[in-house]
Amino acid sequence: MGGFFGIASFEDCIADLFYGTDYHSHLGTKRGGLAVRRDDGFVRIIHNIENAQFRSKFDPDLDRMHAWAGIGVISDVEDQPVLIRSHLGDYALATVGAIKNTAVLARDLARSRNLHFSEMSAGSVNQTELAAALIDQEESFEAGIRRLQASIEGSCSLLILTEKGIYAARDGRGRTPVIIGRKTGSYAVTMETCAFPNLGYEVERDLGPGETVFITPDGVEQLHAPGDVLQICGFLWVYYGYPASSYEGINVEEVRNRCGSYLARRNPVAIDFAAGIPDSGVGHGIGYAAEAKVPFKRPFVKYTPTWARSFMPQNQTVRDLVARMKLIPIRELIRGKKFLFCEDSIVRGTQLQDTVQRLRDMGALEIHMRPACPPLVYGCKFLNFSVSRSEMDLAARRAIREIEGESIADLSPYTHEGTRQYNAMEERIRLRLKLTTLKYQRIEDLVAAIGLPKERLCTYCWDGAEPK
Repeated sequence: MGGFFGIASFEDCIADLFYGTDYHSHLGTKRGGLAVRRDDGFVRIIHNIENAQFRSKFDPDLDRMHAWAGIGVISDVEDQPVLIRSHLGDYALATVGAIKNTAVLARDLARSRNLHFSEMSAGSVNQTELAAALIDQEESFEAGIRRLQASIEGSCSLLILTEKGIYAARDGRGRTPVIIGRKTGSYAVTMETCAFPNLGYEVERDLGPGETVFITPDGVEQLHAPGDVLQICGFLWVYYGYPASSYEGINVEEVRNRCGSYLARRNPVAIDFAAGIPDSGVGHGIGYAAEAKVPFKRPFVKYTPTWARSFMPQNQTVRDLVARMKLIPIRELIRGKKFLFCEDSIVRGTQLQDTVQRLRDMGALEIHMRPACPPLVYGCKFLNFSVSRSEMDLAARRAIREIEGESIADLSPYTHEGTRQYNAMEERIRLRLKLTTLKYQRIEDLVAAIGLPKERLCTYCWDGAEPK
């Protein structure tokens, strides 16, 4: 994934920009970047944050970045923001999302416009550089952003810092959030509203799908009205959104509590206590315990000072090592107990398999699992929240392959809770993970927990549904 933050202020903005960007660090582990506009031009700094926190890398640079406007970004892939000099003027660009047709777009631009692109590893193209090239085909930033959104497959939300202010645009289907905040003398734009309270900002409003605005210290001007079709990613509330954030006015932690409550109502079981796998599983587990009227305990605690997020590293061996080392079991809470874990999801299942075995080795009598979302049957084709190389890495798809063989024409029976195929898939995953029971969240309950109509949520990874 990734996240961005921008600010336009009558006063020096660097402190708010620094901390506002830092509040997006849970969304990425590769690169962090800041760009500001000063009277003498742009200053941009990018650091590798794979082995150090964003704050520690950027703190020494702040003295030379005092300015009235700036943008910051946390990225899992490319170096950004990019600095561009074009007929539109000098600007800095940051993007979040996944342009899935980068190769085709880059090839066509290179052939028709005699452009060139910096090649990244494995022959890939920096999607932010590509976005800039598409924007520069038009005679204004507003028209260029429209061209970009019309050209891409996938999603792209963006911030453009110019000498006059900041353009902010939400991707065409609104899969990622973009939210405007305000305090006296300043306007800010963020993906995570958790960046606002400690900096003194109040939420002004969410941008709609495909909406473009121009932000200055004086206010926010709408340049392109939002579209009618919203497809915000449901996984924001389940997993990668921050508990203190709200999207479309709906708080993440409250949704996770409701998810746990639905799980407890749907499939009750006799247990000594409920738990949640840190971090995102905790909110679900608290909701389960409250509804089931059982204690909530922490048989695992998370060691956070030095271990990164296990979901993000590209190498599976590194992911497994990080997952194991950062979760420390408490034997006294495990031995001889029957308990239930809530988890945000089961993606590959490799880390969870190791976790369950460790609990067995420590004397757990029964281990029940309740994921807060349905099985992930399809790989995401709109965002980069998963780094799986193949859909077959998904635990659900491996189970389906074991049942059906290598070739299957119709996956839909595996996306509907209660069918013979669904039950067989769920049981195979349970056996592989060595769980006492496994019951996934129903899609209807997840939608109800979020509180938006299903047609305004992207649920593709669970049921393959796409807007018509």
